[in-house]
Formats: sequence, C-alpha cells, structure tokens
Amino acid sequence: MFPFNLIVTLGLILSFMLNLLNLPGVAGIVWLYRYCKNGTSFTPSGIYQQNLNSLLAFLSSNATQGKDFYYTTAGEDPSDTAYGLFLCRGDIVPLKGVCQECVSAAAKAIVQDCPKKKASIIWYDECMLRYSNESFFSQVEEDPSYAKWNPGPPVNESERLTELATTTMRDVATRAANDRSGKRFGTEQVNFTSSQTLYTLVQCTQDLSVADCSKCLREAIGALPYCCYGRRGGRIIFPSCNARYELYPFYRVENLQSPTPKTEKGKDLPELLQDLTSPVTTGEGNLPNSVELPVLDLTTVREATDNFSDSNKLGRGGFGTVYKGVLSEGKEIAVKRLSKKSCQGLVELKNEIILIAKLQHRNLVRLLGCSIEGDEKLLIYEFMPNKSLDFFLFDSSKGGQLDWPRRLSIINGIARGLLYLHEDSRLKVIHRDLKAANILLDHEMNPKISDFGMARIFGVNQTEANTKRVVGTYGYMAPEYAMQGMLSIKSDVFSFGILLLEIISGKRNSRFYFSEDGETLPTFAWNLWSKNQGIELMDPLLGNSFVGDEVLKCIQIGLLCVQDDPSDRPTMSLVVLMLGSETMTLPQPKKHTFSVQRVVVNKESSSNCEEFSSINEMTISDVLPR
Repeated sequence: MFPFNLIVTLGLILSFMLNLLNLPGVAGIVWLYRYCKNGTSFTPSGIYQQNLNSLLAFLSSNATQGKDFYYTTAGEDPSDTAYGLFLCRGDIVPLKGVCQECVSAAAKAIVQDCPKKKASIIWYDECMLRYSNESFFSQVEEDPSYAKWNPGPPVNESERLTELATTTMRDVATRAANDRSGKRFGTEQVNFTSSQTLYTLVQCTQDLSVADCSKCLREAIGALPYCCYGRRGGRIIFPSCNARYELYPFYRVENLQSPTPKTEKGKDLPELLQDLTSPVTTGEGNLPNSVELPVLDLTTVREATDNFSDSNKLGRGGFGTVYKGVLSEGKEIAVKRLSKKSCQGLVELKNEIILIAKLQHRNLVRLLGCSIEGDEKLLIYEFMPNKSLDFFLFDSSKGGQLDWPRRLSIINGIARGLLYLHEDSRLKVIHRDLKAANILLDHEMNPKISDFGMARIFGVNQTEANTKRVVGTYGYMAPEYAMQGMLSIKSDVFSFGILLLEIISGKRNSRFYFSEDGETLPTFAWNLWSKNQGIELMDPLLGNSFVGDEVLKCIQIGLLCVQDDPSDRPTMSLVVLMLGSETMTLPQPKKHTFSVQRVVVNKESSSNCEEFSSINEMTISDVLPR
C-alpha cells in the first residue's frame, strides 16, 4: 500500500496536470511579465522537475483554500529542493475564485514560458508566482525589476502629480508595512483635481519583516518618478514588493475597508497648541520650545480670502492650495489651506509651525499665524507679491524679467538662507524639498525659502541620518537620498546645485529626462563646461545682461554641488564664500553620472522585453536594470 502522504501528493499532482490541459475561467486574468533566470536549467524528468511539479501543485491547491499568500518547499535533498510562493493582490481576495484562477494560470504559464529553468517569476495584474532552487524566503529582493507606465497624454501638472503620488504612497507604505494583520498591503485615494482622483496601491510579500517591507517599498516608490514622471499612471514591480498609481480605480475599492485616518483626530486648538510648545527632540536632547504664534479664527480667514475664492488662488501643491487674503486692516497675507485628504498631517503641520516660528532670516519666508478648526488646517504667511521663482524662470514670456544681476542676487540669497539653516541657526535644519517652486519672491524680487513641512532637524554634532521616509521632489533629490535614504546637509547642497543650474539655463532639470539618451541638466552642463562652452548653457533671455566670468563661476559651483559623492560636494559656507570671492581658485568638479537611464532603462539589456498595450491596462512596459 502507498503511504497516505504520497497518495495526497500524487492526487495534487494529477489535479495540477489536469488543470494544465484545461484551465477554465481565466479570461479576466491580465498577464504582465515573466522572468526566466539564465544559467539555471534542470534535466527534464529529473528529481528537480518532479519537485517543481509538486511545488506548483501545492501552490495551486492552497490558492483554492482562500489564501492570498503562501510559500512552501518540495523535496528532501537540498540540492534538488524547489522553493516557491504566490501572492495575490490584496483587494481581490474577497472575490471567490479570482486568486485561485490567477495562481493556476501562473503555474501553467511559468512552465511553458520558462522551460527547464530552475528559477523563474511570473507577474499578473492579480497575482505573482515565483519559484527557485535556492531559498529566497524572508529576503528583500529588488532584482529583476520591472516598470510600466500609462501611455495616455501627460497631465498638465506633471510635477504636482508625481509629488502627490510619491508622498501618498510613502504614507501608505508605512501603514502597509506596519499592518498588524500582516497583509503588507495598502491603498489610498486622494483628490488630484476637483474632478480627478488619484488611486495608489503598495504591497509586499507577507514573509518580509516590517523593516524589510519598508525598505523594499521605499526603493520601489523612489524609482517611480524616474520611469513615470508626467505619466497618468505607473508602477514598479520587484520580486518582494510593488507600487502603483493611476488616475482611475485600478483596484476594487468596494472590497477594501475604509483606510486608517492619516492624521490625528479629535484634538481641539488648545490641545494642538500645547503640543506645539512641547520640546523638540533632535537626537542630542531636547531643544527649548516657546512658540508664540497668533491664532486667527476661521471666520476671519474666510473673509480675508473671500471664502477661498478661485480668484484669490495663488497656486496649488501636493498638500493643498495657497490663497491670497487681505485682513480688515489692509494687510495682505498668503493662506496655505491643507487639503482634507492632504498628505501633510498634523505631524508635518506642527513641524512647519515650530520651525518657521523659530527660524528668522531675511531669506526665509515668515509665518504670521495659523488657524485650525474642525477639518480646516491653515497656515498664514507673509504675502509674496511676485509669487515663486518657477513662475518666472521657466516661462519664456516672463523669464526676461530676471536679468543676470537679478538671478545672481537670487542665487546668493538662496545660498545664505541655506547656510543659516545648516550652520547659523539654533536648529540644524535639512530642508529636503529645495526647488524653484519653494523659492518665493518679495516685492523687490528677494528670494525667501518656503515650505518647511518636510524639513528634518539634526543634532548639533549629527552629520547624517538614514531615513525610512524619503520625501522631496523628483529632479532635485540627491542620488544617495533618493535611492538609499541617506540624508545629510549635502542632500540640500545637491538640490541647490540643481537649482543653480536651472537659474542659469532657464531649463527644468526634469524636462531633460524625456530626451532620448536620458541626459540630465547636470550632464548637459558638464558636457558644455568641459569643452569650454559653458556660456552656451546660459538662458538666451539674459541677452547682454550677463557677465561671462560670473556665469562660468556659477556653473562650476553648480557642478561641484551635484557631484555623485556627498563628500565631494562643498558645504553651504564654502558655496557662499566661492560666490562672493573674485580671486578664489575653485576646485575642479567631477562629472555627475547619476541619470535616469541608469535607474530606469538600459535599451540594450531590455531588447528581449515585450512591449505591449491593452484595453484593460493602457500601459507600456519596460525593465529596470539594477
């Protein structure tokens, strides 16, 4: 007689083989991509193939039992053991049979698409199935990686969509990684415009720890802007996790429970202000806090902004809309109205209030007060009549108002403001989101650094930190921060270098990523400067207002600031010194090599990758080499 376990195993294998011959009901399963690892072929009909067949049968069987994740092994000899798992998308689990159909289809397709391979992965929109001859359980794996983007027309507000998508997904990733149920899955939807909703989804394999899931999602979300900037949707898929956003509901919203509120609830204004006066912890002890900030009632702010009318709208960002207001005594103000579904919760709100209330410098925007009633969270700033730097810099009809002396003055002002944050204030502050849109201009076109919601306070002797929460804006983030979460004052220096080159050229760094070779503004500038053609980088709108030596010096400083190695970049005190000196010999910069092509797509290595579009997905795909 055969042992009972052997009979069960044979039955599972027989059932699996029958499924291979006739698999009904998989018409709605959407295939994405498969990876067959080279150099791992096994002998047909050998022990490993037998173990692999058993493994795939076990996986298919467990999918029929309503599980959304399962991992197991088949085989006793380590040299022939097959390791495998499947993961179904979190929102399809309540739908009877969908996960089962997807896993069964995956088990069938993977042996057909990757014949005789000892390690393979196959991805569908609804599930992922993976096997290998080596154990990969509880390990973060980001290779191979795969990217898809929506081929529809780019959105009008590409930067804002990218920023909103990444900041939302980072928030969801934190909740997903720390989910007590262990699902490692999360979704969130937020308003992009009055008529468009942004949908986001993140997921890890459930064998990962909280820290490993966070790490994997941080890398995936950090790579999204480099493949999908300006796209209406995009996704990054790693073996251990994936992240996706779209401007349509690509997951089944009705199958999900209401998301956990992203901000604190139930605190009235006195309690909040009490929180604001608690000490700030920096890692080297507490700093004394004494926030004396006027509180305006909501009615006053509504009257000042004509009930937040569109005619008073100054601009819009990932955290909400900014309105112009006029108080009863005639004082002009700018009101930052955080969206009710804003990514910026009370933690960031407190952060910004505490920082700006404590930091006083002529090149930092001044916070005048706040108003917090019910769902309304408002910050009131001094009004900047000339809006922000990007309003002029990247507009061919307005850029001419910024002649070279004015641009040089703006460069110096930003540098002095950063120097104050890094070295001269009583708090050591890393801004983390320095960009043209966050440089406001007063009535004399003097620059003022704004938006401190993402700023990070360092201890006096602290030089760097490894953060799990990477925030900022695509195109301005230093490579070690964007890809590894390594944060330091040199992260801001990199952003300043990008901004400096943008001010000189009148070109957005982000626009260079659409060029055929993935060239960046720093590499474009380097190629001109190294050929003694640096003047050609200059914005044609500058006309004859420029001083050649000053322009070339600023280009060289910008290239020094964007060097790959943070230790090669100057401090802001040195930057200010170099900008102000007419006799100082500047160091020679090293070529900036970090580019979108390295991160996103290698055309030669992706030649075997299928490109396709479908009615269901409306996306185009490519592979991300690591």
